[in-house]
Amino acid sequence: QLQLVESGGGLVQPGGSLRLSCAASGFTLDDYVVGWFRQAPGKEREGVSCISVRGLNTYYTDSVKGRFTSSRDNAKNTVYLQMNSLKLEDTAVYYCAAKLITTVQALCVIAQPEYWGQGTQVTVST
Repeated sequence: QLQLVESGGGLVQPGGSLRLSCAASGFTLDDYVVGWFRQAPGKEREGVSCISVRGLNTYYTDSVKGRFTSSRDNAKNTVYLQMNSLKLEDTAVYYCAAKLITTVQALCVIAQPEYWGQGTQVTVST
């Protein structure tokens, strides 16, 4: 079965950190641009961060620049999103997605990936 599985979500206080993981099964991520998206209740889905095939290029939406970092370990078939200095407004369900033959900006802004994960909840609360 070809799928992406996210993990690492949870409840954290403002200013805290979480690291999300996105693992692929049934296929390799080596040739895929991978992105992280989030959707909060009542809001549209937003592209948060995308990382290129070899990890040399990244895209971050303005609200997370300087706080979030994407990385990937192709040997482990996994992509990560390190989230630091979390804010209340970062609360959302976070999804990873993968797409062939695209750019980091195109994936994060337009989306339309081949694969989506099932999502992991991130809650930032006092």
